[in-house]
Parts: sequence; C-alpha cells; structure tokens
Amino acid sequence: MIVNYIFSDKVSSLKASAIREILKFTSDPDVISFAAGNPAPEAFPTDKIAEISADLLKNDPILALQYSVTEGYSPLRDELKKLMSEKKCFNSDIDDLIITSGAQQANELSCKVLLNEGDTMICEAPSFIGSLNAFRSYNVNLVGVELENDGINLEKLEEVLKSDKKVKILYLIPNFQNPTGLTMSWEKRKAVYELAKKYDFIILEDNPYGDLRFDGEEIPSIKSLDTEGRVIYSGTFSKILSPGFRTGYVSAPKEIIQKIVVCKQVSDVHSNIWAQVVCHRFITQVDMKKHFDFLRSVYKRKCGLMISKIEECFSDKISFTRPQGGLFIWCTLPENSDMQAFCKKAVSEYKIAVVPGNAFNISENDVTTSFRLNFSTPTDEQLVQGTEILGKLTKEMFK
Repeated sequence: MIVNYIFSDKVSSLKASAIREILKFTSDPDVISFAAGNPAPEAFPTDKIAEISADLLKNDPILALQYSVTEGYSPLRDELKKLMSEKKCFNSDIDDLIITSGAQQANELSCKVLLNEGDTMICEAPSFIGSLNAFRSYNVNLVGVELENDGINLEKLEEVLKSDKKVKILYLIPNFQNPTGLTMSWEKRKAVYELAKKYDFIILEDNPYGDLRFDGEEIPSIKSLDTEGRVIYSGTFSKILSPGFRTGYVSAPKEIIQKIVVCKQVSDVHSNIWAQVVCHRFITQVDMKKHFDFLRSVYKRKCGLMISKIEECFSDKISFTRPQGGLFIWCTLPENSDMQAFCKKAVSEYKIAVVPGNAFNISENDVTTSFRLNFSTPTDEQLVQGTEILGKLTKEMFK
C-alpha cells in the first residue's frame, strides 16, 4: 500500500518557487535566461578566493573544518559591527549581530522569533518570493501594500495599520527592490520609522543589493534612524562576493539576537565556517572600495545595455523601471494583458525566460501585468540578442 502523506499545516500550502520552476527551462541550451538573480560571472573574485582558501587550508585547516560557535566567526562579526557602525546602522549599546546562512535565513529566523500564527506581517507588493515563502511557513497573515516610484505607499500603509491591530512586522527591501528595482526615498524611510513608533511594530530591513548602487546618491538605511530598537537589518555576501558561500548576517536588538541564536542552534548549529573566514579575510585584505567600484561598473554597463535595447526594440506600450543599482528591471504590459500567456510564449516559442510578476504577489488573488528581467547573469551577447527577440514578441502581441 502506498502511504498517504499528511503534511503539517506549516508546509501544506507552500508551493515551489516559480523562479526555480522557470529555471528548469534554462537547461535547454537554446534558452536565454533573464529569470535568474545571480551575480554576473565576471564579478566573482575567484583568484583572491582561491588564494585565501589555499592559505587557510594549509596554515589553519582545523579552523576551517571544525565546528564553530552559533553566533559566527568572531573576527567577521567584529569587522561587520565596525563597518555597520560607520554607516550608523549598528549601536553597540542596543544591538548585537549574528552570522546566518544567507540573508534568507536572517529574514526567516526574524519572523520565527517574533510572530505567532495569525499575527500580521506587512510586505511591499510585490516582494521577494523567497522571503514570502519563509513567512508563509509560519502561518502569518501577509498583507501587501503597493509600491510607488519612491517606495511603499504611505497612505495605504497607514490604512492597514489603523485597521489591523495585530501587525507585528513590516518587511522592506528599500534599495533596488526585488523584483521592481525601485528605491525608497529618504523621506519615506523617515516616515516609515515614525509610523513604526506610532503603531508599535518592528521593521525588517532587507538590504542584499545596497552595495551595488551604480547611479544616484546613496541613501542612509532605516536602521540608521533607529533609536528605540525597532529595526532588524539583514545583509549578505551573496551579491558582493559569492552566493554559494551562503553567508549573511543580521543586526538587531540584543534580546532578538539571543532568540535567533537559539533558533539557529536548532536549525543548522552554525553557518559554514570556512566561508565565514574567507569572507573576513577578503574584506580585511582587499581594497573594498576598488572591489565595489568594479562591481558597480559591471552592473551599470549591463543594466545600461539592457535598457538601451528595451528602448530600441520593445513596443512603446511596455513600461519599465530604471534601477539605480541591483540586478533587476520590472516591465509592465498594457492594462488587462495576459501576462502569464506572454511569459509562457516567451520561453516556449521565443526561448527567452523571464519571471512572471505573479511569482512575487502577496496574495494569489492579486492581479499583475508585470514581469521581471535580470541583467546581471546573461552575457553581453545574450543581453542584446535576448532583448531583441523579446522585443519582437512585445510588438507582435501589442501592435
């Protein structure tokens, strides 16, 4: 007899990531993928990573191979605290910091330690599918608030706060948001923090792309405004060094970090210690300004290339964002368009993989005519060829 598995309430409603499902199409060598969110292959500092790793394994192999403490490699934690203090987003009197398995785990554990089933969590609409699935696994009430060109709609955010007394956390990606590429203005960051004080909730500030600004002026983090211990800040080495390291971090009030430590002990004991040591040695041995300048030049060029081809080749009925950093461009079809049919036709007939916008919806009932493009992963040749082909499809469907 075949067993009839009855899954827990926490996972029974979860679905596979739409992005991961779309990436299955990319096994076809003829498909050009604009669906990933990976760093550019040319951005990986492979020689320096190899040099650091060889030295570590030759001269201090047990450090890299033995168990370590849950909080993370102390020299890396101390260096991150120093760097974040310089940006006024770490207060040693209030905050502590733990190394996590990517920012994904930082966000998931923050939700785990603060939210009960039925509590409300507000997210930007649309938002990052990985975090949304992590939040859903705790059976919280996810409420989406639409984005404007300069960030979350403050009026609609306050409407939710007035009507729902169970709001515990507001999840935001202020810099080059995934999937839209939009950036929250300084005025809105200050206003959001004031709302947090007024309505007594926590802000979870996810900043995986902040170091990849290639246009415009840098905007201080929401965490830099925090005087009451209301902001949890998550960061990662995934976009500036290597996503395969799975090395992220979270800075939060000490009481929250203490609970995250306990939950992480239960989850995975500690993050990869070899990767933590490599990250520490990299950021202390390398000229990081030069490294960031190089990364920004790569992404500025690739983003500019894709946008120039969109302007040249797409139907003028398609609107799109112009990110100042990060990895993504958000395109929107005309109102009432069949976005999913467009995305399906793009990959099945035109061999161009894009991510349909509904992958980032907060609710299954949300309607979108948008889709996400990634410019970091493809080669320059693929960017040009793929955007030209996709442009033909837009003109065919939206004459």
